[in-house]
Amino acid sequence: MSSIGIIGAGQIGRAFATALARQGIEATIANSRGPDSLKEIVVALGPSIRGGTREEAAAKDIVLVAVNWSKLPAALSGLPDFAGRIVIDANNPIEAPLFKPAELHGRSSTEVFAELVPGAWVVKAFNHLQPHLLSGDPQAEGGRRVLFHSGDHAPAKAVVGSLIDRLGFCGIDLGPLAVGARLAQFPGGPLPALNLVRFG
Repeated sequence: MSSIGIIGAGQIGRAFATALARQGIEATIANSRGPDSLKEIVVALGPSIRGGTREEAAAKDIVLVAVNWSKLPAALSGLPDFAGRIVIDANNPIEAPLFKPAELHGRSSTEVFAELVPGAWVVKAFNHLQPHLLSGDPQAEGGRRVLFHSGDHAPAKAVVGSLIDRLGFCGIDLGPLAVGARLAQFPGGPLPALNLVRFG
């Protein structure tokens, strides 16, 4: 099993960690304030999740990043080249309290994000579902709750798809980032916040 790191302990990062913990999957979660600030969160998440430094989380095989959009450059600056490892873009170009869309100058948010993680195989995932649904039971209405993912590197996308399946969700591949990342981007795409269930 690939090692997993989480950069960002906000709603999406904690929801992802909760989904991992439910399956007993180990991960290291980090924020800007250091491991000591995560003690209560880690205790609540369970024994498979530990707090770590940003560098420790970023060194894992799979790294999910979920940080307030304006804080992304600082959160990712100074980290070593990702050297062909998988980085999951779970970010949305909007943040409280104003919820004003970031100016992307015609690019997708994942294009902007990819520039901050040199050497990474970027997969867009885990951003479109509301946190309470991501952390909740993936079995719903007699089916499995849908999680979309997209990426330009087929093996990386397959790894993330397998992780989605292991978490109990139904992964749907939206294709390359040029298509899928825009479909799942919030705001702007048509798919965010849709709570879809697949039967069979």
